[in-house]
Amino acid sequence: MDYRAEMKKLRDTLNENARLYYTMDASTMSDYEYDQLYRRLQDLEKEHPEEITPDSPTQRVGDAVLNDFAQVEHPVPLESLEDVFDGSEVEDFLHKVLETLPKAEYSVEPKVDGLSVALEYRDGVFYKGATRGDGRVGEDVTENLRTIRSIPMTLPEKLPRLIVRGEVYMARSVFEELNEALELEGKPLMANPRNAAAGSLRQKDPRICAQRRLDIAVFNLQLAEGRAFSTHAETIGYLKSQGFPTIPQTTLSEGDDILREIERLGDTRMSFPFDIDGAVIKLNSLSDREVLGSTAKCPKWAVAYKYPPEKKPSRVVDIVVQVGRTGVLTPKAVLEPVRLAGTTVTNATLHNLDFIREKDIRIGDTVIVQKAGEIIPEIVSVVREKRPDGTEEFEFPDTCPVCGAAVARDPDGAAIRCTGAECPAQLLRNLIHFASRDAMDIDGVGPAFLRQLIDAKLVANPADLYDLKAEQLVLLERMGVKSAQNAVDAIAKSKENDLWRLIYALGIRQVGAKAAKTLAAQFGTMDALRHATVEELTRIDDVGAVTADYITRWMGSTQAADLLGRLKSAGINMISKQELVDRRFAGMTFVLTGSLTRFTREEAGEMIEQRGGKAASSVSKKTTYVVAGENAGSKLKKAQELSIPVLSEEEFLALIE
Repeated sequence: MDYRAEMKKLRDTLNENARLYYTMDASTMSDYEYDQLYRRLQDLEKEHPEEITPDSPTQRVGDAVLNDFAQVEHPVPLESLEDVFDGSEVEDFLHKVLETLPKAEYSVEPKVDGLSVALEYRDGVFYKGATRGDGRVGEDVTENLRTIRSIPMTLPEKLPRLIVRGEVYMARSVFEELNEALELEGKPLMANPRNAAAGSLRQKDPRICAQRRLDIAVFNLQLAEGRAFSTHAETIGYLKSQGFPTIPQTTLSEGDDILREIERLGDTRMSFPFDIDGAVIKLNSLSDREVLGSTAKCPKWAVAYKYPPEKKPSRVVDIVVQVGRTGVLTPKAVLEPVRLAGTTVTNATLHNLDFIREKDIRIGDTVIVQKAGEIIPEIVSVVREKRPDGTEEFEFPDTCPVCGAAVARDPDGAAIRCTGAECPAQLLRNLIHFASRDAMDIDGVGPAFLRQLIDAKLVANPADLYDLKAEQLVLLERMGVKSAQNAVDAIAKSKENDLWRLIYALGIRQVGAKAAKTLAAQFGTMDALRHATVEELTRIDDVGAVTADYITRWMGSTQAADLLGRLKSAGINMISKQELVDRRFAGMTFVLTGSLTRFTREEAGEMIEQRGGKAASSVSKKTTYVVAGENAGSKLKKAQELSIPVLSEEEFLALIE
């Protein structure tokens, strides 16, 4: 087969499989088969880059990092809807329509809580996508939209121009998985799926957007050159036939039926993969829509019914404290079962001790409960007049409920944390961090493998990794003899790492890789660091009082002593190997920005530190130089505003040599 024909066949096969998978929940091949065909297409495109087409599945994630989003004028305005908040307001809307259109028919559909976008196709190929913006002008997010697998890149019917409107969302299941990963990494959690979707779609690096696994539900046909339709239901059917995932809609005409459908959607909202914050009621006839027209702000032929947060009373049966993967103690109210937003609620988060104190929540209290963002149950208030006699203020534990180590409030926040170095609740997060690339850099020992080790009860703390034998690992699922031996060898190799990697791997709060390097260079050995005082630590640049307190408290715990003792017995290096090339950059601070081609940012940072300098992440008056690569953005602009010298890669290398 000619390579051009093979490439076309591969594109068509992969795109059709994606269409079936995302729109019909069906697939023509296994994941393995898909991956094999995808790799073959990649290989052919490397050999023949001139044959790469916009509809190729390989083009869904571009390598270019965007500086800014260009503005896009919408050919057909993306109007917003008037909100209504109760049944009587829905009836008022229906009565107004009936005055002009006595035989009106309506489409009722869930209102997805996401980010509205317009997708434009030319000759059946995805051309451009933009956010709603103000309805008339939005932002060009084409490259990020390409990463959404459910958006078809080509359409069966090649209309000259087609524009559809949809809602980009993050599925609840994806949101929970991403937050779990962020928690394990000790990073701030996403607030809710809607904010997560909006933030992801506006990432300047499409590869980051791709990792967020966004989805879309299309709900309107904006423009179709060469096609005519009479009803909204017809357009939805057509869009389905073209491979778009569409929002489910029901066609009704009677007011009572419409109100019942709104209620049904509210009761079943958790059955959808996306969050919904209301129901949309709109005329089904497209000609009827033209008759009613629009105001300056919104169409007269549609409204959005917004579900009010459902509030109900319940009783606090107990207050329990859970320990998260980052050591934070989170109180939770155990409630008498209550039905809210289509689900039975039996508990509610109490956030932290300050929240409990502010609302004075006690065991035995009758409380008003609602679902925040229709997802997370929360206590709104306490019904004080129903408080039983003899209730007492809740006392927060002073030791970890899991491991018994002391707990301490963050000096910089409301969180109360377990200080245990070997707390089982934090085990997975600690192990992932310990083995990560910037820490002990244990190749092939990732989250999935570490979960297996924990489930098999082979490890209870990082030191246990160094006791593992290949014959133990081969018993794990999907672990062959060679893979088992490679893992054992990689773990053994990490014993030789420099001290700074071990310091960072311990996961002490506010001790990042840079601080770890500084501490290793300053103290030289782990023993010296263990016995360092707060005063000694605060004399070091970049180590403030809060960080010094974290270090001394961690090092002073019995769990830390046990862990470090076991690591030392296992043969882990605890002496700094860092040697400066020279001190030409002593007292200097560099900031790296843009895409560097001669070396990575990590490599450049090491070159700076090896010569006594500091690599910082943000530009300030204290910055000595900014090293700017391609597509440098706000950091370069700030450097120019502050008159800080800007170096090219070549000029930076000249300073190094």
